[in-house]
Order: sequence, then structure tokens, then C-alpha cells
Amino acid sequence: MKLIIYTDGGARGNPGPAASGVVVCDEKGAIIHKYFEYLGETTNNVAEYSAIVFALKKLKALYGKDKTKKMEIEVRSDSELIVRQLNHQYKIENADLQPLFLKIWNMMVEFGPIKFIHIPREENKKADALVNECLDGQIGTSPLF
Repeated sequence: MKLIIYTDGGARGNPGPAASGVVVCDEKGAIIHKYFEYLGETTNNVAEYSAIVFALKKLKALYGKDKTKKMEIEVRSDSELIVRQLNHQYKIENADLQPLFLKIWNMMVEFGPIKFIHIPREENKKADALVNECLDGQIGTSPLF
């Protein structure tokens, strides 16, 4: 079984109110699940990493350890920095990102092969829309003063 996971994270203000969005598709591209999560105040890059952590946790909860070990997973993100760091092409110099990188790396042992692929923003609109939907809901309920 192969799953394609689209992830996105964003912060309004950077740092600012942040959220992550995850779209889970089958190998033909049909959407199976959509999730978003409000993260509170953080940066864009932390939100991008958090989206991948969130996606892997959701997959494990949905399918269990036995099934995830047999899955082929392709994580697609429009964050070139995050994808290149996860593929060991860039060093992780930001101290806030190092624990998230390690968390993902440690989670990977509970899955079959995972590929991290950089995609253009235009191909990540559904995950981006989830981030904005979450932020609009959270920010819209906040008091102005």
C-alpha cells in the first residue's frame, strides 16, 4: 500500500499564530483524509516540520504499527528547506528545528520506506487551504483587544 501525504504549515507574522495541514491520498491521488491542527505562536519552519510530525502520528493512529511498517509513504511539501534537511542535503542550524527533525527521524522506524519530496506551492493548495481554514477559525475567535 502506498500513501501520498501533502503537508503544509504556516504562521501569520512569523512568528505568529500557526497551523499545520495534512492531506492523505491513495496512490492514485484520491483524498482519503484531511486534517489540520492549531499550533499556537511559532514560526513558519516549525509549523512545516510540525505538519509532518502530525501526519505521521495520524497515520500510525489510523492504521496501526503493523500496517504502517508495510506502507510506502511519500511526503510532499512545498518547503524546500524542510525537505532538503530531511533528505540530508542541508544542515539544520536552527536550534528550534533540530528536535523536530529528530522526532521525525525516530518516528520513521515505525514505517516502511518514506520519501520526502519538494513540490511547488501550486501542487500543495489543499494542504495550504487547511492551514488557512484553521488559522481563520482560531484568529477569528480571538478578542481584538
